[in-house]
Amino acid sequence: MMLREAIDQYILWRRAHGAKFTTSANLLHRFLDHANGDASCDAVSMEQILSYLGSKRPLTRHRQNKYYALAGFWRHAISRGHATRSPLPDNEPRSPAEVPPYIYSRDELRRLLDPSTMKACRRRAVQLDATTFRTLLLLLYGAGLRFSEATRLTLADVDLAEAVLTIRATKFYKSRLVPIGVELATALHAHMILCRRGGAAQGEGSFLLANRDGTQIVSSTAQAAFAILRRAAKLRGVPGGRIFPRMHDLRHSFAVHNLTAWYRQGADVQRLLPVLSTYLGHADLEGTKVYLSMTPELLQQASSRFAHYARGGQDA
Repeated sequence: MMLREAIDQYILWRRAHGAKFTTSANLLHRFLDHANGDASCDAVSMEQILSYLGSKRPLTRHRQNKYYALAGFWRHAISRGHATRSPLPDNEPRSPAEVPPYIYSRDELRRLLDPSTMKACRRRAVQLDATTFRTLLLLLYGAGLRFSEATRLTLADVDLAEAVLTIRATKFYKSRLVPIGVELATALHAHMILCRRGGAAQGEGSFLLANRDGTQIVSSTAQAAFAILRRAAKLRGVPGGRIFPRMHDLRHSFAVHNLTAWYRQGADVQRLLPVLSTYLGHADLEGTKVYLSMTPELLQQASSRFAHYARGGQDA
């Protein structure tokens, strides 16, 4: 089978099994710029692979993603008889260590979400106004949503009577219901009133969070706005960690703060982990368990719980 056809079949196979497979599909199609798509899979050389990976460049996450996309394709091609061998190098260097997410403190969150700071930062904004941007950040932290989930919400997806959000066809083609707290529901109610009063909302299918012209907020706009806000709030990273806290770290902070609260309350965290996993829209528990070792405060709470159990449930 020709390389191009084999790649297209592999992409269809992955999507038929529930994966969106957008990034890897793009990476595989770009590989065809370095190899002849009309030749057989076995005609691909290691030199072509290395040319695509960038053999003389430092190891990066992007290179790792390209390598994994190719490795998955060749495993599939060999198993289906489309190829007899893999041209990938077997001495691929280790990927760079994952930089842990930044976990915001309560004080940092207050500074970040301060309405006056937000308003000052968005005074000259052409599209993304202060109220909409603040509501976006409240959703990322208050409901632990991904950016794409928050910006795809429509007015119809927000049930304030039941305090529930409907997250549709998310990262793993799953939809889920996300209960929200009273404070977030109140903030969303105020935002929706402004949307309808200002004429931005043209119906229940309108975006909950939108630019001034009603269009969907794109990542580049929000990231640029967050960089300005982060500087205004005087937030910096930690030694050995991220240089600059990210907007996505609000979601990580939501998870860690909830786990810490459960430990403090004496809740059965192991029983609640699957609940948190479902709430966050993780494919499995592995994506959620990583939060158990994320902050000194969380580790201290977990250690205290273990010591309590080790004493037979008796206080010292």
